[in-house]
Amino acid sequence: MWQRISQLLIKEFLQLKRDKSARLRLLIPPIIQMLLFGYAATFEVFNVSTAILDQDQSQESRELIAAVLHSSRFELTTRARTHKQIEQAIESSDAQLAIVVPAGFSELLRKGQTAPVQVLLDGTNSNTALIALGYFSEIGQTFGQRHALDLAQRTGNALGQPLLHVEVAKRFWYNPNLNSRWFFVPGVIGTLVLVTIVNLTAFAIVREREIGTLEQLLVTPIRPVEFIIGKTLPFFVIGLIEVAIVAAVGMIWFQVPFAGNPWLLFAGTCLFLLSVLAIGLLISTLCKTQQQAFASNFFVLNPMFILSGFSFPISSMPEFLQWLTLLDPLRYYLVIIRGTFLKGVGLNILWPQLLALALISLVLLTLSVFRFRKSLD
Repeated sequence: MWQRISQLLIKEFLQLKRDKSARLRLLIPPIIQMLLFGYAATFEVFNVSTAILDQDQSQESRELIAAVLHSSRFELTTRARTHKQIEQAIESSDAQLAIVVPAGFSELLRKGQTAPVQVLLDGTNSNTALIALGYFSEIGQTFGQRHALDLAQRTGNALGQPLLHVEVAKRFWYNPNLNSRWFFVPGVIGTLVLVTIVNLTAFAIVREREIGTLEQLLVTPIRPVEFIIGKTLPFFVIGLIEVAIVAAVGMIWFQVPFAGNPWLLFAGTCLFLLSVLAIGLLISTLCKTQQQAFASNFFVLNPMFILSGFSFPISSMPEFLQWLTLLDPLRYYLVIIRGTFLKGVGLNILWPQLLALALISLVLLTLSVFRFRKSLD
C-alpha cells in the first residue's frame, strides 16, 4: 500500500518540479498577498479630510484646532468661513469630518463651564466616521482636562482650596501599542492557506478527471483510498511550508511577535489543513470541469472568509449566522493562530478549538472520501 502511495507522491512532486509556473504560484502570490494585506488591512484611520470653521477666533480655539491638525489622524482640506461652506465640503466629499468652534467658546472655558464644539461627519462610510469621531473625542477630552486643570490651579490656590487631579492610566494586554497589523497578519496566514490549498486540491483532481488521466490511474493496482492519500498528501506538505513562509514574513517584516508554543500551532495547523483538504476534495467530487471548480470555490470560500471572524466580529452577526460559523474551520484556526502568536496561551485554553477542528476534519474527510468513491462508480 505505502509503496504505491509513495510512487504517486513521487509523481506529484516530479510534476510540480517540471511546472515552473506552478512553483512560482505557490510561493510568490502568498508573499505578495501577505504584504498587501499587512499594509492595507487595518482598523486605523489616517489623514481624515477635515473642514474647520472657527467662529471664536481665540487663543483657546486655535489651540484646539492645532491639537487636531498636529495629530496624524486629520488633514485640513477646507478652511471655511460660513456654515454653507461646511455643508458643501461634506456634500462634495471634500471633507469627511467638519469641526465648528462656535463664538463664545473661550469665554465659557475661562468661566469653567462646558464649551460645546460641533462635529459633522460624512456617514457614508460609517466605520471611518465612527473611528474619526473617536479620535476627535480623545483629543477633545485631553484638551478639556488640560484647561480644567489650568483653571483649577489658577482659581483653587486663590480660594485656598486643595486641588484634586485624577488621571486614568491605560494598560493594553498583548498589544500595548494597539497595532492592528498584529491582529490582521496572523489571520491572513489562515486565509491564504485556506484559499491556496482548497484551490490546489479541487483543481488538481478535477484536472486529472478532465484530461482523462484519472481513469488511467484507477485502472492500475492503486486503490481509490490510496489515490486520495497520494493525491492530497503533497498539498498537506505544501500547506505546512506555506504557513512557515508566510508566518516568517509576518514575524520578520511586520514584527509580529510569536509568544506561544510552536508545537501547539503545528498541531492546530495540521488539523486545519486536514479540514481544508477535505473541502477541496469534496468540491472535486462535485465538479466535472475546472470552470465548475472555480465557481464552486468562489461560492464556498467567500462565505467561509466572512463567517470566520477575520474582520467582522461574530458576536455582531445575526444569531442564525453565529450558529453557522460553528461549521467554519477557519473560525477555530484564527483563534488558535492569534492565541499562540499574541497571547502565548496553551492547550488548556485552545483545546476546544483543536477538538472542533478534529471533529470537522473527521466528518469532512469521511464525507469527501465516500463521495469520491461514489463519483467513480
